[in-house]
Amino acid sequence: MSKPWILLTPSTRGISHSLLHHLLRCTTSSIPILATTRSPNLPPTYPESDRLHVVNLDVKDESSIKSAADQAKQLFPKDTHHLRLALTLPGVLLTPPEKSISQMEEKNVLETLRVNTLGPAMLMKHFSAFLPKKAASIDAVEGLPDHATWLSVSARVGSTTDNRLGGWYSYRLSKSALNSAIKTLDLELAQKSAGKAIAVGYHPGTVKTDLSREFWEGVPDDKLFSPDDAAAKLWNVVTNLDTKQRGKVWDWKGEEVPP
Repeated sequence: MSKPWILLTPSTRGISHSLLHHLLRCTTSSIPILATTRSPNLPPTYPESDRLHVVNLDVKDESSIKSAADQAKQLFPKDTHHLRLALTLPGVLLTPPEKSISQMEEKNVLETLRVNTLGPAMLMKHFSAFLPKKAASIDAVEGLPDHATWLSVSARVGSTTDNRLGGWYSYRLSKSALNSAIKTLDLELAQKSAGKAIAVGYHPGTVKTDLSREFWEGVPDDKLFSPDDAAAKLWNVVTNLDTKQRGKVWDWKGEEVPP
């Protein structure tokens, strides 16, 4: 029987840091976690655990992603292990977001796409192969779905049909492209893994992190989440998805974000 493991990238700030603590509390002690960081200096609140493996990974450097995946191969050989849950959360929002297309600057667009789109796609390239294949024997895991899940954090602004206000060109482009990558990965998984692995996107809402700091004002209290609240909401959604919900983007309420 193939043994499960979990990937969390990144893991040192905001939602991802809260998720790391949440994973250690809410998953069985037999499941190892591979967490990534860009900096060798971990925050003082970073947890210590025998099942926690920390590796360096810079989402803007494919060689760094490949190196982290190579370390994963050593820790979790594919013939004995499978990636049961991948939570990928890299993201950047360069401010102020463009209100008009005349405000677009090439360097800002490229940086946004590099972090929000290309980085997550490279994570898919190097880590999705750890997800279980059709023939894999995977056991039930307490607290997790019976299938493996690849989750990429996206945003509602990546929806074309839900675009009612315009603006935010760079960020919208990056998240729309990411949503396309998520759907395309899921179609590939449907062929290679059938019902044993799915890919989804996730919209966490507005969270009190550095990324959204300039936009907290005016957000109702019941829709402005702490990182811990956001982590708990993400966990509730991802652990309740079934294979019929694959390839789509879901929000913190568990409702579909339209394409």
